[in-house]
Formats: sequence, structure tokens, C-alpha cells
Amino acid sequence: MKKFGKKYVEASKMIDKDKLYTTEEAVELVKKTATTKFDSTVEIAINLNIDTKKADQQMRGSIVLPFGTGKTKRVCVLAKGAQADEAKKAGADFVGEAELIDKMAKENWFDFDVIVATPDMMPALGKIGKVLGPKGLMPNPKTGTVTTNPAQTVEDIKKGMIEYRADSYGIVHTSVGKVSFKNEELIENIAYLVNTIIKAKPLTVKGNYINSIAISSTMGPGIKLDKNSFDK
Repeated sequence: MKKFGKKYVEASKMIDKDKLYTTEEAVELVKKTATTKFDSTVEIAINLNIDTKKADQQMRGSIVLPFGTGKTKRVCVLAKGAQADEAKKAGADFVGEAELIDKMAKENWFDFDVIVATPDMMPALGKIGKVLGPKGLMPNPKTGTVTTNPAQTVEDIKKGMIEYRADSYGIVHTSVGKVSFKNEELIENIAYLVNTIIKAKPLTVKGNYINSIAISSTMGPGIKLDKNSFDK
């Protein structure tokens, strides 16, 4: 049985496990129950009634949160010519071609958080897919990281673009900001993400779509949200 620290146990006492909180109430609580000395990330878990084994029910995409994530991501862009030049101007941390792919393969170099690649770079990048996949770094058209406009994607990532993806249990885990954010900023980020997920409901899903929604701070207890308080 998992043992929790004293701070976690004390924070948990503030939460009614049987209550479904409004987003406003949940955001208040997530701040009060943050147990770390650093600026905790506010995480969200959305449990969906989907079968991820079915191709048309695989939930994956990317959005730019209205108030960002509070974290600056390092971006590596694989592109040539004008596309590479524009990506540099947009603020990419690393820009290159085959030489960067070789560096990843031979030197185990991964000093970045996201890879953005143009379609013509994908065949070469695919050769190290077995390395990139487990690290969550393989670019994908569904998340906008395989694109003919890498500069725009770099700008979006720097503004606070997040990727979301349902795991094998149909649960989307991602971050929606920091505890230090203003309440209204966290509320808007949460609403924007949840409503995006709602609008992306697969046509083949019948009946209940969202099973539950919960937020928590890093190493903090979960707080259940009233799923009916969001757009339909």
C-alpha cells in the first residue's frame, strides 16, 4: 500500500473526496493543497469513455493555452533553407538538418523538449524513431510538430502550446499552468482544454463521453471537478 507524506495527508483533509467541485472551487483548493517549496505545476486528468484500440477513437492533438503553461520549452527544428531561417527568427533553440539527427543518434544528444520537423526531414528522422518514441519526442502531424510552417509552430510552442493524448486507459494527462498563476488564468486554461476535448468527441462514441475530470498540483492530492460545468 502506498504511503503518503505528512504534507500530502494534511492537504488531503481539505478535500471532500465525494464532492464534485466547480472549477473556481477546485482552483482555490489546488493552490491551498500545493505541498512543494517550488512553483508546482497544475496537472489535469480527463478520463474519457473511449476505446483507444479503435483508430477513430484515438484522442491526440495540440492547443495553445490562453495563458500558457508557465514553462519555456526548448525547441529543436529540423528544416532546410528558408524554413530553417524562419524558424530561427521565430525563436527556435536549435535548427539544423541531418547533422542534428546524427548528433542525437551518435551522442545521445537531447538537450531540448520538443522536435519540430518539416515533412522532408521525416524519413531521416524515422531511422531513430525507436529512440525518440519512448522519449515522447517523435514529431507527429496530429500535434502540429510535422509541418511545412515550422516557424509558426515554434511561436505556438513558445506561447504555451501543449500536446494532449489519451493513454491506453482513455485518460488524458497534461498540465494547465502553475500554482502561481492567477485564479482566472487557471480557470480559463482548464476550460479551454476541456472544451477542446469535448468538441473532439469521436462520432462513434455513444452515451457518456467524459467519465471524470480531476486536477492536482505536483505531488498534491486530486480534486474532482463537476464535468457538467463545461460546454456541451
